[in-house]
Amino acid sequence: MGKKILVIDDSSTVRSYYRKLLEANGFIVTEALNAYEGIEKALEEEFDLYLVDINMPKGTGVDFLREVRSNPELVAVPAAVISAEREEKDVELSLSAGANVHFAKPLKPETLLEIGRILTGEVATSG
Repeated sequence: MGKKILVIDDSSTVRSYYRKLLEANGFIVTEALNAYEGIEKALEEEFDLYLVDINMPKGTGVDFLREVRSNPELVAVPAAVISAEREEKDVELSLSAGANVHFAKPLKPETLLEIGRILTGEVATSG
């Protein structure tokens, strides 16, 4: 059974792109269009990875990360921020809120798949 990824992004185009690419490579994808919907889905179902945008209406990615990192049942799930925000202060904000990694959009397909495989534990990292 494939690893489960929760994609949280207000752009339906981005969610659709991630879903299509990830599902074609064996992942099971659930979508949420903002932080609050993402929190609800994270509480309802277990995931192996959260892919989170930062700037969204009705709760930012930082809101989502702070909420899941304060919940003992969700704290261990890895989270990758994929955002148009790319300055050092944005990366620091993501990491301090609980992201494992921060990537700037646009993201190459092979990079997205690598993030999925490494953070879900499908492949081991070297070093």
